[in-house]
Amino acid sequence: MNNLKLGFIGSGFIAKFQATAMRMVRGVELAGVYSLDGAEALSVWAQDCGLGRCQVFPNIQELCKNVDAVAIFAPNFARVEHMEAVVDAVKAGAKLKGIICEKPLGRTVAEAERMVALAKEIGVPTSYFENQLHMKSVKSIRLQLQPQQAVMGPVTLARCSEEHAGPHRGWFWDPTRQGGGVLADMGCHSIAVAWYLLTPHGKPLDFLKPVSVNADVALLKWGTPHYRQKLLTSMGVDYSKNPAEDFATGIVTFQNPDTGQLVKAQFANSWMFDKQGLRLFMDGLGPGYAFEMNSLISPLEIFIGDEAAEAVADAETALEKSTASRGLLSVIPNEADLYGYIDEIEDAVQAFQSGRDGLTNLEYGLEITKLCQAAYMSAEQGRTIDLTTDETQQALKSYVSLIAQGRGAEVLQVL
Repeated sequence: MNNLKLGFIGSGFIAKFQATAMRMVRGVELAGVYSLDGAEALSVWAQDCGLGRCQVFPNIQELCKNVDAVAIFAPNFARVEHMEAVVDAVKAGAKLKGIICEKPLGRTVAEAERMVALAKEIGVPTSYFENQLHMKSVKSIRLQLQPQQAVMGPVTLARCSEEHAGPHRGWFWDPTRQGGGVLADMGCHSIAVAWYLLTPHGKPLDFLKPVSVNADVALLKWGTPHYRQKLLTSMGVDYSKNPAEDFATGIVTFQNPDTGQLVKAQFANSWMFDKQGLRLFMDGLGPGYAFEMNSLISPLEIFIGDEAAEAVADAETALEKSTASRGLLSVIPNEADLYGYIDEIEDAVQAFQSGRDGLTNLEYGLEITKLCQAAYMSAEQGRTIDLTTDETQQALKSYVSLIAQGRGAEVLQVL
Protein backbone atom coordinates (compact mmCIF):
# COMPACT_ATOMS: atom_id res chain seq x y z
CA MET A 1 0.00 0.00 0.00
CA ASN A 2 1.27 3.48 -0.87
CA ASN A 3 2.12 5.96 1.85
CA LEU A 4 -0.70 8.19 3.03
CA LYS A 5 0.11 11.70 1.81
CA LEU A 6 -0.76 13.99 4.71
CA GLY A 7 -1.10 17.76 4.42
CA PHE A 8 -0.86 20.20 7.32
CA ILE A 9 -3.00 23.29 7.79
CA GLY A 10 -0.81 25.25 10.19
CA SER A 11 2.89 25.19 10.97
CA GLY A 12 3.15 26.25 14.61
CA PHE A 13 4.14 24.38 17.76
CA ILE A 14 1.69 21.49 17.51
CA ALA A 15 2.35 21.03 13.78
CA LYS A 16 6.09 20.74 14.43
CA PHE A 17 5.46 18.34 17.31
CA GLN A 18 3.22 16.15 15.17
CA ALA A 19 5.77 16.23 12.34
CA THR A 20 8.41 15.08 14.81
CA ALA A 21 6.18 12.15 15.75
CA MET A 22 5.62 11.32 12.07
CA ARG A 23 9.31 10.51 11.72
CA MET A 24 8.60 7.38 13.76
CA VAL A 25 5.47 6.27 11.89
CA ARG A 26 5.46 4.02 8.85
CA GLY A 27 3.14 4.47 5.87
CA VAL A 28 2.77 8.25 6.01
CA GLU A 29 4.61 11.23 4.53
CA LEU A 30 4.24 14.97 4.95
CA ALA A 31 3.28 15.96 1.42
CA GLY A 32 2.28 19.58 1.87
CA VAL A 33 1.57 22.49 4.17
CA TYR A 34 -0.54 25.62 4.09
CA SER A 35 0.03 28.29 6.70
CA LEU A 36 0.04 32.07 6.91
CA ASP A 37 3.39 31.99 8.69
CA GLY A 38 6.15 29.40 9.03
CA ALA A 39 5.22 27.12 6.14
CA GLU A 40 8.55 27.47 4.37
CA ALA A 41 10.52 26.65 7.52
CA LEU A 42 8.41 23.55 8.20
CA SER A 43 8.77 22.43 4.59
CA VAL A 44 12.57 22.68 4.70
CA TRP A 45 12.74 20.88 8.05
CA ALA A 46 10.45 18.08 6.87
CA GLN A 47 12.47 17.51 3.72
CA ASP A 48 15.72 17.52 5.67
CA CYS A 49 14.25 14.85 7.96
CA GLY A 50 13.11 12.69 5.06
CA LEU A 51 9.43 13.11 5.90
CA GLY A 52 8.44 13.80 2.31
CA ARG A 53 8.42 16.53 -0.28
CA CYS A 54 6.25 18.82 1.88
CA GLN A 55 5.33 21.34 -0.77
CA VAL A 56 4.11 24.76 0.37
CA PHE A 57 0.67 25.51 -1.06
CA PRO A 58 -0.90 28.97 -1.48
CA ASN A 59 -4.33 27.95 -0.17
CA ILE A 60 -6.27 25.09 1.39
CA GLN A 61 -7.97 24.08 -1.86
CA GLU A 62 -4.65 23.45 -3.62
CA LEU A 63 -3.37 21.55 -0.58
CA CYS A 64 -6.42 19.28 -0.56
CA LYS A 65 -6.08 18.54 -4.28
CA ASN A 66 -2.55 17.21 -3.79
CA VAL A 67 -2.78 15.12 -0.60
CA ASP A 68 -4.73 12.10 0.70
CA ALA A 69 -5.67 13.60 4.07
CA VAL A 70 -5.41 16.93 5.86
CA ALA A 71 -4.71 17.83 9.48
CA ILE A 72 -6.03 21.08 10.94
CA PHE A 73 -3.28 22.24 13.29
CA ALA A 74 -3.90 26.00 13.04
CA PRO A 75 -5.09 28.13 16.01
CA ASN A 76 -8.49 27.55 17.63
CA PHE A 77 -10.08 30.70 16.26
CA ALA A 78 -9.55 29.49 12.66
CA ARG A 79 -10.96 25.95 13.08
CA VAL A 80 -14.36 26.49 11.44
CA GLU A 81 -13.00 28.68 8.64
CA HIS A 82 -10.42 26.04 7.73
CA MET A 83 -12.95 23.21 7.88
CA GLU A 84 -15.24 25.14 5.56
CA ALA A 85 -12.36 25.52 3.11
CA VAL A 86 -11.62 21.77 3.27
CA VAL A 87 -15.27 20.93 2.59
CA ASP A 88 -15.35 23.35 -0.35
CA ALA A 89 -12.24 21.67 -1.76
CA VAL A 90 -13.81 18.21 -1.52
CA LYS A 91 -17.00 19.45 -3.17
CA ALA A 92 -14.79 20.89 -5.94
CA GLY A 93 -13.22 17.49 -6.56
CA ALA A 94 -10.46 16.87 -3.99
CA LYS A 95 -10.29 13.16 -3.13
CA LEU A 96 -9.59 13.10 0.59
CA LYS A 97 -9.42 9.88 2.60
CA GLY A 98 -9.55 11.62 5.95
CA ILE A 99 -9.65 14.84 7.97
CA ILE A 100 -7.80 15.35 11.26
CA CYS A 101 -8.60 18.12 13.73
CA GLU A 102 -6.41 18.85 16.72
CA LYS A 103 -8.12 19.53 20.04
CA PRO A 104 -10.23 21.43 20.87
CA LEU A 105 -12.82 20.79 18.17
CA GLY A 106 -14.40 24.16 18.85
CA ARG A 107 -14.22 27.09 21.25
CA THR A 108 -17.95 26.63 21.90
CA VAL A 109 -20.49 23.85 21.46
CA ALA A 110 -21.92 25.74 18.49
CA GLU A 111 -18.51 25.75 16.76
CA ALA A 112 -17.98 22.05 17.49
CA GLU A 113 -21.44 21.21 16.13
CA ARG A 114 -20.59 23.17 12.98
CA MET A 115 -17.41 21.15 12.54
CA VAL A 116 -19.33 17.87 12.82
CA ALA A 117 -22.03 19.04 10.41
CA LEU A 118 -19.43 20.10 7.84
CA ALA A 119 -17.71 16.70 7.99
CA LYS A 120 -21.04 14.94 7.52
CA GLU A 121 -21.74 17.00 4.40
CA ILE A 122 -18.91 15.27 2.55
CA GLY A 123 -18.82 11.89 4.31
CA VAL A 124 -15.05 11.81 4.76
CA PRO A 125 -13.63 9.79 7.71
CA THR A 126 -12.38 11.94 10.58
CA SER A 127 -10.02 11.78 13.52
CA TYR A 128 -10.21 14.14 16.50
CA PHE A 129 -6.68 14.28 17.85
CA GLU A 130 -6.70 13.59 21.57
CA ASN A 131 -3.21 12.24 22.16
CA GLN A 132 -3.51 11.18 25.79
CA LEU A 133 -5.89 8.33 24.96
CA HIS A 134 -3.09 6.91 22.80
CA MET A 135 -0.38 7.06 25.47
CA LYS A 136 1.29 3.69 25.88
CA SER A 137 1.00 4.00 29.65
CA VAL A 138 -2.76 4.58 29.37
CA LYS A 139 -3.19 1.60 27.06
CA SER A 140 -1.05 -0.50 29.42
CA ILE A 141 -3.20 0.49 32.40
CA ARG A 142 -6.31 -0.72 30.61
CA LEU A 143 -4.65 -3.92 29.42
CA GLN A 144 -3.02 -4.80 32.75
CA LEU A 145 -6.23 -4.27 34.73
CA GLN A 146 -8.52 -6.08 32.31
CA PRO A 147 -8.57 -9.35 34.37
CA GLN A 148 -9.18 -7.46 37.62
CA GLN A 149 -12.03 -5.48 36.07
CA ALA A 150 -13.62 -8.66 34.73
CA VAL A 151 -13.68 -10.17 38.23
CA MET A 152 -13.97 -7.19 40.58
CA GLY A 153 -15.61 -4.49 38.46
CA PRO A 154 -14.48 -1.36 36.59
CA VAL A 155 -12.58 1.72 37.78
CA THR A 156 -14.77 3.96 39.92
CA LEU A 157 -12.52 7.03 40.33
CA ALA A 158 -10.03 8.47 37.84
CA ARG A 159 -8.03 11.63 38.59
CA CYS A 160 -6.18 13.23 35.69
CA SER A 161 -4.21 16.43 35.38
CA GLU A 162 -2.02 18.27 32.94
CA GLU A 163 0.08 21.13 34.28
CA HIS A 164 2.84 23.39 33.02
CA ALA A 165 3.93 27.00 33.32
CA GLY A 166 1.87 28.33 30.45
CA PRO A 167 1.73 28.51 26.63
CA HIS A 168 4.46 30.09 24.54
CA ARG A 169 2.23 31.71 21.90
CA GLY A 170 0.47 35.04 22.41
CA TRP A 171 -2.96 34.03 21.09
CA PHE A 172 -3.30 31.35 23.78
CA TRP A 173 -3.43 34.09 26.39
CA ASP A 174 -6.36 35.87 24.69
CA PRO A 175 -9.51 34.05 25.85
CA THR A 176 -11.61 35.54 23.06
CA ARG A 177 -9.33 33.91 20.47
CA GLN A 178 -8.42 30.74 22.34
CA GLY A 179 -11.89 30.09 23.77
CA GLY A 180 -11.00 30.43 27.44
CA GLY A 181 -7.97 29.67 29.56
CA VAL A 182 -6.36 26.50 30.85
CA LEU A 183 -9.68 24.61 30.99
CA ALA A 184 -10.22 25.12 27.25
CA ASP A 185 -6.57 24.42 26.50
CA MET A 186 -5.87 21.37 28.66
CA GLY A 187 -9.05 20.44 30.50
CA CYS A 188 -10.23 18.71 27.34
CA HIS A 189 -7.24 16.33 27.66
CA SER A 190 -7.86 15.46 31.29
CA ILE A 191 -11.60 15.01 30.96
CA ALA A 192 -11.18 12.80 27.89
CA VAL A 193 -8.52 10.51 29.34
CA ALA A 194 -10.36 10.20 32.67
CA TRP A 195 -13.54 9.20 30.82
CA TYR A 196 -11.50 6.64 28.88
CA LEU A 197 -9.87 5.16 31.98
CA LEU A 198 -13.26 4.79 33.64
CA THR A 199 -14.79 3.04 30.61
CA PRO A 200 -15.05 -0.75 31.10
CA HIS A 201 -12.83 -2.78 28.80
CA GLY A 202 -14.47 -3.64 25.50
CA LYS A 203 -17.06 -0.88 25.70
CA PRO A 204 -17.22 2.07 23.25
CA LEU A 205 -15.73 5.44 24.19
CA ASP A 206 -19.16 6.96 24.88
CA PHE A 207 -20.50 3.98 26.85
CA LEU A 208 -20.52 5.82 30.18
CA LYS A 209 -23.17 8.56 30.10
CA PRO A 210 -22.33 12.03 31.49
CA VAL A 211 -24.60 12.90 34.40
CA SER A 212 -23.25 16.11 35.91
CA VAL A 213 -20.31 18.52 36.09
CA ASN A 214 -19.13 20.59 39.01
CA ALA A 215 -16.11 22.82 38.39
CA ASP A 216 -14.16 25.80 39.68
CA VAL A 217 -11.70 28.14 37.98
CA ALA A 218 -9.30 30.73 39.37
CA LEU A 219 -6.58 33.20 38.48
CA LEU A 220 -3.48 32.46 40.56
CA LYS A 221 -2.06 35.95 40.22
CA TRP A 222 0.26 35.60 43.18
CA GLY A 223 2.11 32.73 41.54
CA THR A 224 3.02 34.39 38.25
CA PRO A 225 6.67 33.48 37.69
CA HIS A 226 9.02 36.25 36.66
CA TYR A 227 9.95 34.48 33.44
CA ARG A 228 6.28 34.19 32.43
CA GLN A 229 5.65 37.89 33.00
CA LYS A 230 8.64 38.62 30.78
CA LEU A 231 7.17 36.27 28.17
CA LEU A 232 3.78 37.98 28.23
CA THR A 233 5.41 41.38 27.93
CA SER A 234 7.49 40.25 24.97
CA MET A 235 4.30 39.01 23.24
CA GLY A 236 2.49 42.29 23.90
CA VAL A 237 -0.11 40.59 26.12
CA ASP A 238 -1.70 42.58 28.96
CA TYR A 239 -3.29 39.76 30.89
CA SER A 240 -4.66 42.05 33.57
CA LYS A 241 -7.13 43.63 31.13
CA ASN A 242 -8.47 40.44 29.59
CA PRO A 243 -7.76 37.56 31.98
CA ALA A 244 -8.60 33.89 31.70
CA GLU A 245 -8.33 31.17 34.30
CA ASP A 246 -4.88 29.68 34.79
CA PHE A 247 -6.17 27.03 37.20
CA ALA A 248 -9.22 24.79 36.80
CA THR A 249 -10.52 21.77 38.65
CA GLY A 250 -13.72 19.80 38.77
CA ILE A 251 -15.54 16.49 38.76
CA VAL A 252 -17.56 14.90 35.99
CA THR A 253 -19.97 12.18 37.11
CA PHE A 254 -20.78 9.37 34.67
CA GLN A 255 -23.28 6.52 34.88
CA ASN A 256 -22.89 2.97 33.66
CA PRO A 257 -26.09 2.37 31.63
CA ASP A 258 -25.94 -1.40 32.23
CA THR A 259 -25.60 -1.33 36.02
CA GLY A 260 -26.63 2.20 37.01
CA GLN A 261 -23.34 2.65 38.89
CA LEU A 262 -22.02 6.20 39.17
CA VAL A 263 -18.29 6.82 38.64
CA LYS A 264 -16.22 9.98 39.00
CA ALA A 265 -13.66 11.72 36.78
CA GLN A 266 -11.67 14.44 38.53
CA PHE A 267 -9.62 16.89 36.46
CA ALA A 268 -7.09 19.53 37.50
CA ASN A 269 -5.22 21.78 35.11
CA SER A 270 -2.79 24.61 35.61
CA TRP A 271 -0.69 27.15 33.74
CA MET A 272 0.99 27.94 37.07
CA PHE A 273 3.00 24.77 37.57
CA ASP A 274 6.38 25.82 38.91
CA LYS A 275 8.32 22.59 38.51
CA GLN A 276 10.55 21.21 35.74
CA GLY A 277 7.99 21.52 32.96
CA LEU A 278 4.91 19.71 31.65
CA ARG A 279 3.49 17.04 33.94
CA LEU A 280 0.79 14.54 33.14
CA PHE A 281 -0.49 12.82 36.26
CA MET A 282 -3.13 10.11 36.31
CA ASP A 283 -4.31 7.82 39.04
CA GLY A 284 -7.37 5.74 39.67
CA LEU A 285 -9.08 3.36 42.04
CA GLY A 286 -11.18 0.27 41.50
CA PRO A 287 -12.38 -2.48 43.83
CA GLY A 288 -9.16 -4.08 45.01
CA TYR A 289 -6.75 -2.34 42.62
CA ALA A 290 -5.26 1.06 41.73
CA PHE A 291 -2.90 2.73 39.27
CA GLU A 292 -0.72 5.84 39.09
CA MET A 293 1.27 7.52 36.29
CA ASN A 294 3.52 10.59 36.45
CA SER A 295 5.21 11.74 33.24
CA LEU A 296 7.92 13.66 35.13
CA ILE A 297 9.38 10.46 36.52
CA SER A 298 12.04 10.03 33.87
CA PRO A 299 14.76 7.41 33.47
CA LEU A 300 17.17 10.26 32.73
CA GLU A 301 18.26 13.20 34.87
CA ILE A 302 20.86 15.84 34.07
CA PHE A 303 22.47 18.43 36.33
CA ILE A 304 23.63 21.78 34.92
CA GLY A 305 25.45 24.27 37.14
CA ASP A 306 25.29 28.06 36.89
CA GLU A 307 28.42 28.51 34.80
CA ALA A 308 27.56 25.69 32.42
CA ALA A 309 24.01 27.01 32.05
CA GLU A 310 25.31 29.97 30.07
CA ALA A 311 25.77 27.59 27.13
CA VAL A 312 22.11 26.54 27.06
CA ALA A 313 20.26 28.05 24.12
CA ASP A 314 16.88 26.34 24.48
CA ALA A 315 15.48 25.05 27.77
CA GLU A 316 12.81 23.05 25.95
CA THR A 317 15.34 20.63 24.54
CA ALA A 318 14.92 18.67 27.76
CA LEU A 319 11.18 18.92 28.33
CA GLU A 320 8.18 20.68 26.81
CA LYS A 321 7.37 23.93 28.64
CA SER A 322 10.58 23.61 30.64
CA THR A 323 10.86 26.32 33.30
CA ALA A 324 14.59 26.14 33.92
CA SER A 325 17.89 25.60 32.11
CA ARG A 326 20.01 24.74 35.13
CA GLY A 327 19.92 22.62 38.25
CA LEU A 328 18.55 19.06 38.27
CA LEU A 329 16.52 18.55 35.11
CA SER A 330 14.17 15.71 34.20
CA VAL A 331 14.82 14.79 30.58
CA ILE A 332 12.23 12.94 28.51
CA PRO A 333 14.13 11.13 25.74
CA ASN A 334 11.09 10.87 23.45
CA GLU A 335 8.21 13.17 24.37
CA ALA A 336 6.30 12.46 21.15
CA ASP A 337 6.12 8.79 22.13
CA LEU A 338 5.47 9.34 25.85
CA TYR A 339 2.53 11.68 25.21
CA GLY A 340 0.89 9.39 22.64
CA TYR A 341 1.48 11.39 19.46
CA ILE A 342 3.13 8.53 17.56
CA ASP A 343 0.33 6.08 18.33
CA GLU A 344 -2.23 8.78 17.55
CA ILE A 345 -0.85 9.28 14.04
CA GLU A 346 -0.54 5.53 13.48
CA ASP A 347 -4.20 5.15 14.40
CA ALA A 348 -5.30 7.86 11.94
CA VAL A 349 -3.16 6.48 9.10
CA GLN A 350 -4.48 2.94 9.53
CA ALA A 351 -8.06 4.18 9.85
CA PHE A 352 -7.99 6.41 6.78
CA GLN A 353 -6.30 3.76 4.65
CA SER A 354 -9.13 1.41 5.67
CA GLY A 355 -11.85 3.98 4.96
CA ARG A 356 -12.97 4.49 8.56
CA ASP A 357 -12.80 7.02 11.40
CA GLY A 358 -9.94 7.10 13.87
CA LEU A 359 -10.37 5.94 17.48
CA THR A 360 -11.78 9.37 18.31
CA ASN A 361 -13.80 11.09 15.58
CA LEU A 362 -15.26 14.58 15.40
CA GLU A 363 -18.48 13.46 17.09
CA TYR A 364 -16.38 12.42 20.09
CA GLY A 365 -14.66 15.81 19.99
CA LEU A 366 -18.10 17.43 20.20
CA GLU A 367 -18.90 15.48 23.36
CA ILE A 368 -15.63 16.61 24.98
CA THR A 369 -16.42 20.22 24.01
CA LYS A 370 -19.82 19.91 25.70
CA LEU A 371 -18.20 18.68 28.93
CA CYS A 372 -15.63 21.50 28.92
CA GLN A 373 -18.30 24.13 28.32
CA ALA A 374 -20.50 22.62 31.02
CA ALA A 375 -17.51 22.97 33.36
CA TYR A 376 -17.25 26.68 32.49
CA MET A 377 -21.01 27.05 33.05
CA SER A 378 -20.69 25.36 36.45
CA ALA A 379 -17.84 27.61 37.57
CA GLU A 380 -19.63 30.70 36.30
CA GLN A 381 -22.96 29.87 37.94
CA GLY A 382 -21.51 28.35 41.09
CA ARG A 383 -23.56 25.16 40.89
CA THR A 384 -23.52 21.59 39.66
CA ILE A 385 -24.73 21.32 36.07
CA ASP A 386 -27.19 18.49 35.42
CA LEU A 387 -26.30 17.12 31.99
CA THR A 388 -29.32 14.82 31.73
CA THR A 389 -31.92 17.52 31.01
CA ASP A 390 -32.99 18.90 27.64
CA GLU A 391 -32.83 22.37 29.16
CA THR A 392 -29.09 22.03 29.84
CA GLN A 393 -28.34 20.55 26.44
CA GLN A 394 -30.18 23.40 24.72
CA ALA A 395 -28.44 26.00 26.87
CA LEU A 396 -25.02 24.58 25.97
CA LYS A 397 -25.74 25.00 22.24
CA SER A 398 -25.67 28.80 22.53
CA TYR A 399 -23.45 29.17 25.59
CA VAL A 400 -20.35 31.36 25.45
CA SER A 401 -18.56 31.70 28.77
CA LEU A 402 -17.94 35.15 30.18
CA ILE A 403 -14.23 34.36 30.09
CA ALA A 404 -14.39 33.59 26.36
CA GLN A 405 -16.30 36.83 25.88
CA GLY A 406 -13.38 38.73 27.43
CA ARG A 407 -15.26 39.36 30.67
CA GLY A 408 -13.16 37.12 32.88
CA ALA A 409 -12.54 39.85 35.42
CA GLU A 410 -16.22 39.66 36.35
CA VAL A 411 -16.13 36.02 37.41
CA LEU A 412 -12.58 34.93 38.18
CA GLN A 413 -11.38 34.43 41.72
CA VAL A 414 -7.95 36.01 42.12
CA LEU A 415 -5.90 33.96 44.57
